[in-house]
Amino acid sequence: MQKQKDQIRDLGVLLQKKGLKLTYERKRIFEEVGKLREHFDADGLYERFKRKGERIARGTVYRTLPLLLECGVVQKSAGTGKKEFFERTSFKGHHDHMVCIRCGKIIEFHSEAVERAQAKACEDFHFKLVFHDHRLFGHCKNCRNRSVPPS
Repeated sequence: MQKQKDQIRDLGVLLQKKGLKLTYERKRIFEEVGKLREHFDADGLYERFKRKGERIARGTVYRTLPLLLECGVVQKSAGTGKKEFFERTSFKGHHDHMVCIRCGKIIEFHSEAVERAQAKACEDFHFKLVFHDHRLFGHCKNCRNRSVPPS
């Protein structure tokens, strides 16, 4: 509960820095994301509001997700298709993804070595990291072992 309060405070601070307000719609999007346990995209989130009869515009959802990403509430994720997918950072903690380009399997992983390398690169280039999207694309163990060439 405290983490959620900290996140809404951080979102409010970020919005204020950008000259934006924590509107009812942005707060509702934050709250709805907090209920999600799976990867999601902007259209799916918008459809959740529509099914509930809430009047939150698709554009508001699309404009709010990058703000939630920037303040650490969500991270980019992997999913099927070419849409951008997200997931709550507080549900599983920070992690990255390996995506099989043959079968679509998504393997979630966390690597301190990758995190240290990112921090070192940012330090070397005097770069302030806000968030990152780290996905590796290749073939999972099952697909590598198949004799049929990938389609």
